[in-house]
Amino acid sequence: MDFATPDDVMCRALALAGRGIGFVEPNPPVGAVIVDDQGRLVAEGWHECFGGPHAEIAALDRAGERARGATLVVTLEPCCHFGKTPPCVDAVIAAGIARVIIAMQDPFPRVAGKGIERLRAAGIDVEIGRLGLEARRLTAPFCKLIETGRPYVHAKWAMTLDGRIASRTGASRWISNAASRAVVHRLRGRMDAIVVGIGTALADNPLLTARPAGPRVATRVILDSHARLPLESQLVRTVAEAPLLIVTGPDAPRENISTLRARNVDVFECGPTSSAPHMSRPDPNAVLEELGRRRMTNVLVEGGSAILGAFFDGQLIDEAHVFIAPKLLGGAAARSPLGGAGRPTPPELPDLEYPEIEVLDGDVYIHGTRRMSRHP
Repeated sequence: MDFATPDDVMCRALALAGRGIGFVEPNPPVGAVIVDDQGRLVAEGWHECFGGPHAEIAALDRAGERARGATLVVTLEPCCHFGKTPPCVDAVIAAGIARVIIAMQDPFPRVAGKGIERLRAAGIDVEIGRLGLEARRLTAPFCKLIETGRPYVHAKWAMTLDGRIASRTGASRWISNAASRAVVHRLRGRMDAIVVGIGTALADNPLLTARPAGPRVATRVILDSHARLPLESQLVRTVAEAPLLIVTGPDAPRENISTLRARNVDVFECGPTSSAPHMSRPDPNAVLEELGRRRMTNVLVEGGSAILGAFFDGQLIDEAHVFIAPKLLGGAAARSPLGGAGRPTPPELPDLEYPEIEVLDGDVYIHGTRRMSRHP
């Protein structure tokens, strides 16, 4: 394989990095490509699993002696500290790499430019910033966790053409088709947590698991102010297969909490929302702080309307996944995706900065990062 430009090599490294999504968290996905001075491929690699060799090491191991005098193109600054694995910069220097092209600096405080300094001190030519925006998008969940201590929030809903996620009676199965639901299961399979409200849990009695299973097993998180989730629910009965976290409010009965804990259900006792302290609903900000403390990187908020609205009102959504079915429900009492207070006027700019649109057997799937997010 030959590459015409350094950008082409970095594009390949970014594509390789994407293969690690769902497998490497809370580490970032990273890809690395080694080329000779003619742009010919020498070796490549990516970070394949948490605790396993980093991308640079995988590529260097495959290159062997051919790495000497070559160029290493990598999507993230090589690490310079001992973690699960030894420092990558030591291996890069020892291999005789002549030049390193890096898409973005690592925001992790123990690296944060120190790897670049070590490479330059060893006489290696270092370039930083090539396709940096693309690398930042790829590593946005990792960057947000490192920089804010909170996970990256994906919001998902399926709705009809007239913007309804359930009828006036609460019926919602099935608005989206089988192809859309398959995409949702793949999305669930790379999440650390899936969040719904108690209303959704009671109405749908869901499993909230990925079927078929993905690379990660998400913790099912139920925002349940009064710890009302029934012991006979599918969520409680399957706690041995996937973790279950109940987030309660200050008024939750102690007996309910004790009963759930006796069934190996994790309970986090959370205060009311800061914007409406008179309400007993758990504060989404506090929920995210707790999930970040548990080193969760990607969180999927699935609903219902009140929960999605609370995350929207708090500007807590980083990425949206919306499935629009060619169906109509009608009715003033039918539910819309985003409850809460909402906005007083329409925004001047689209909310999604980099939307992608797919047609899934008639459903339209729109997904992209939110413009208002501080972490593109």
